[in-house]
Amino acid sequence: MDTIFPGNPARLRDHRVTLMGLGTFGGGVAAAKYLINNGAALTITDAAAEEQLTKSLDELGDYLDVVQELSLGRHREEDFREAKLLVVNPAVLPDNEWVQYSRRNHVPVTTELGLCWNELRFVGAKISAVTGSNGKSTTAALLHSLLDTYFARAWLGGNLGGSLLPDVDRIRVSDWAVLEVSSFQSHYLDSVEPGPHVAIVTNFSPNHLDWHCTLEHYRASKQLLLDRQDWTGIAVLNADDPPSRDWPVKGEKRLFGLTSDDQLLVNGERIDWPVLEWTGLKGRHHLANIAAAMTAAQAIGVPLEAMEAGLRKYTPLPHRLQRVGELAGREFYNDSLATTPESAIAALHAFDQPIILLAGGYDKGSDLEPFAHAMSNRCKQVVLMGVTGEKLARHLDAMPHRTAEYTVADDFKHALDLAWSGSEPGDVILLSPGCASYGWFRDFRERGERFTQEFQRLCGEQAT
Repeated sequence: MDTIFPGNPARLRDHRVTLMGLGTFGGGVAAAKYLINNGAALTITDAAAEEQLTKSLDELGDYLDVVQELSLGRHREEDFREAKLLVVNPAVLPDNEWVQYSRRNHVPVTTELGLCWNELRFVGAKISAVTGSNGKSTTAALLHSLLDTYFARAWLGGNLGGSLLPDVDRIRVSDWAVLEVSSFQSHYLDSVEPGPHVAIVTNFSPNHLDWHCTLEHYRASKQLLLDRQDWTGIAVLNADDPPSRDWPVKGEKRLFGLTSDDQLLVNGERIDWPVLEWTGLKGRHHLANIAAAMTAAQAIGVPLEAMEAGLRKYTPLPHRLQRVGELAGREFYNDSLATTPESAIAALHAFDQPIILLAGGYDKGSDLEPFAHAMSNRCKQVVLMGVTGEKLARHLDAMPHRTAEYTVADDFKHALDLAWSGSEPGDVILLSPGCASYGWFRDFRERGERFTQEFQRLCGEQAT
């Protein structure tokens, strides 16, 4: 595997670098600014047209004056021919023709996270990487809170959405960086030979098979963080998750889990603390995330007795079982970050009240039957959305003892109207799609923000 320029990022100076996918999420802009600041001769290419990238282009501002080539609305061979490094949006498929073109020409391929990883390694910061099929965002944010409280300064980045590249000049050798790593990002990290000090795997179940094509490729991408550790690394695995708990590790192995009565197991020690109350998290499934974060923190020197302050300081992530408000006796919860069936199933078990669920979206190739089974038993009504709506409807029709009724929405406003019209005081109206947002929305954030906007619309209509 061709590797990214090692060591001092100044070695990028005067080298031709192509950034493929400026995007609209911020990572492309951060990468472009970083590359220019380090003297790279930068080409930016994006298949999207200029009018679709207005926000990102505005954020680049004067940096556009020193971009060597800006190619929008298409990719051209000349944008890749002379490049010494290709930086791609992590959503770009591994078999993309321009990724393959670069690899054939022995050009390293990485992402914004790869650039950040290289910088963190150069300054000597310690890296804790969190991956897994479900729970990795919450686990990463919890671990960051614990480390930031005890060690005085820690950084949080990666798949959570915020790039650390603008902060690299302020990161020091004594700092910890907690990075949430998606399977897309992990696949492309091979070019920086990652060897995180701590690697956490929350769990493993089939996901993103539309991108990885096979379960084996998805598993290999998740395992890469463990594979690249050496004997000094710490691997934190889920004792309650058979698909991942026995993955091979090269260094020290630590296990987390839950007892039969829902107490935390941290490095084999039973912890009887009211952690959900301290963190403000809702739902039993978060107990495993807390146990994972605590196990990792203890493994790198945070005493158990010091963790309460970090747990109390934690602020739940937006779009993860986030209470939006109450209207006429109905509670509204935004769980747009639940992009897998397993996450959505966990959300359904977080409530005792009758649930009206908004579910469905883009088809990632996940098995939706268990999700439909949980809906049929846990929901009063289901509003189906997006490409997977039809699949979920077929699964629901096949359930022999289904108690939930379902309807199919034409668009998101229609979905909220259907949920509202079928609700009554005491109900929970829950957005927990169990699927990705693509098609109707740019990402899960936009979907969650739209849910809040539609809630506010309903509030206004009920007030008149």
